[in-house]
Amino acid sequence: MRGARAQFANLPLLLAAAVAGAAAFAHAVCAQNYPNRPLRLVSPYAPGGGTDYFARLLAQKLTENLGVSVVVENRAGAGGVIGADAVAKAAPDGYTLLLASPSPIVVSPHLNKNMPYDPLKDLAPITLVASVPAIFAVHPSIPVKTVKEFIQFAKARAGELTYSSSGNGGTGHLAGALFDLRAGTKMIHVPYKGTGPATVALISGEVSIGFAESISLITHIKAGRLRAIALTSLKRSPLFPDLPTVAETLPGYTAGPWYGAFAPAKTPPEIIARLNREIVAILRKEDVRAGMRDSAAEPGGNSPAEFAAHIKDEYERWGRVIREAGIKID
Repeated sequence: MRGARAQFANLPLLLAAAVAGAAAFAHAVCAQNYPNRPLRLVSPYAPGGGTDYFARLLAQKLTENLGVSVVVENRAGAGGVIGADAVAKAAPDGYTLLLASPSPIVVSPHLNKNMPYDPLKDLAPITLVASVPAIFAVHPSIPVKTVKEFIQFAKARAGELTYSSSGNGGTGHLAGALFDLRAGTKMIHVPYKGTGPATVALISGEVSIGFAESISLITHIKAGRLRAIALTSLKRSPLFPDLPTVAETLPGYTAGPWYGAFAPAKTPPEIIARLNREIVAILRKEDVRAGMRDSAAEPGGNSPAEFAAHIKDEYERWGRVIREAGIKID
C-alpha cells in the first residue's frame, strides 16, 4: 500500500514532467518544420512611411529566402500600438511578426496608462533592422534656412506654428517636443495616422514643420516641395554632407528613428534564432545595403540579446525625455 501511495503522491510531478516534455517536443518539431505556410509581417502604420518601407523590403527578401509568402499587413492607429498589440496577442508560432519603430515599443508605455501589452514582456526582439536619421523640414512658405533662424522665427510666433508626426508618441512627435524643450520654442503638434499622411500634410501646407525619417522626405526635398533645415542625428550623414544637424545648434539633441523586428513572446527560441539568421543575412546583402545607404539608413543586424539591450536603453532614455518635457497624451 505504501508503494502505491508513494506512486500516487508523485503522480502530479510525473504528469507535469510529461507535459513539459511534450511541449518541448512539440516546439522542436515546430521549429524543424518552420516555416511551412505564409507569414504575416505587421507594419503598425499606414503605407508610405519608413516602417512600411522596411517591412516590404524584409517581406520580399524573406519570401525569396524562406520559400513561403511573407505578406505585409498595415494596421495603423494609436501611434503603432494597435498593430503591435495584434502581434503581442498572436499565437507565438513565428507566423505573425512585427516591424516596429520606437513609438509602440519605448515611447507609448510612458504616455499611455492603459497600454494593452507590455512591450518588454509581451514581444520577443529578433534584430535591429535599421537606424535612420530624421530630417527637420519646413514648408517652403516658412522663410528660414537654418536652425538658428527657425528658432528666432518660432519664438516670435509662439503657439502658432504647427508640426506633423506619424501619431501621438511617434518619433516626429517626440522630436518636435524635444526641440521645443531645448530651443525654448512653442509649436503645436498635429498627429496623423502614419508618416505618409503626415508628409502629405506638410507638402500641402496644412502644417508648417515636420520631423520625419529621411526615406519619406528625400524625394520631396529634391523636388523643392519641402526645405530641409537639419538632421536630427548626432552626426552628419554622408548622403547629406552639407546638411547640418540640430545638435550643431542645440548640443546633445538627437531623435532619429530605428526599426526592429519582433515576434510574440514565448515564440520558440529556435524560431527566433532562425528568423534572426535570415534577417541578418538579408541585411548583409550588398544590394540591400546599397539601397539603405541611398536612403541614409544604417543597416542593423544584431543578436536578439543585443537588440533587447538596445530596447532597454531606449526605453529609459525616452522615459527621461518625456518626464523632463512634461509630455502627456489624454
